[in-house]
Amino acid sequence: MKQRIVRILRHPLSPFKWKTLYSIAVVVAVLAVGTEAMHIIEGWGYVDSFYFISLIATAQGPTASPKTDAGKIFASLFAFVSVGAVVSALVFVFGPMLGSLVKTGFDYVEREERRLERELNKSKTGRRMKNE
Repeated sequence: MKQRIVRILRHPLSPFKWKTLYSIAVVVAVLAVGTEAMHIIEGWGYVDSFYFISLIATAQGPTASPKTDAGKIFASLFAFVSVGAVVSALVFVFGPMLGSLVKTGFDYVEREERRLERELNKSKTGRRMKNE
């Protein structure tokens, strides 16, 4: 299994790179630590703790708030760490795809601009011949 993952990551056409894998692993670790911490601090079940932490990590805002001061402080500090981790992971995962999409769009606009310039030059040349 490990060799297959390494082969996929090393393939020259693979969109995934090691930094992508590391960023996803960081998000998983952050969610696991946050879930366990809220389970211990607030005494919530794992599902409720994970739901709360995932809403904080994705900057949606939780539906419930912690009852203890320790839980509130942890959730506040955790928001900074988790949102940064999720945003970084999204950039590493989707950044190359969005970059190629933007490049394709710019290439299309440049081709159309050259085509329109050629047509404009042809029509100018045609008018000059007509006037002479």
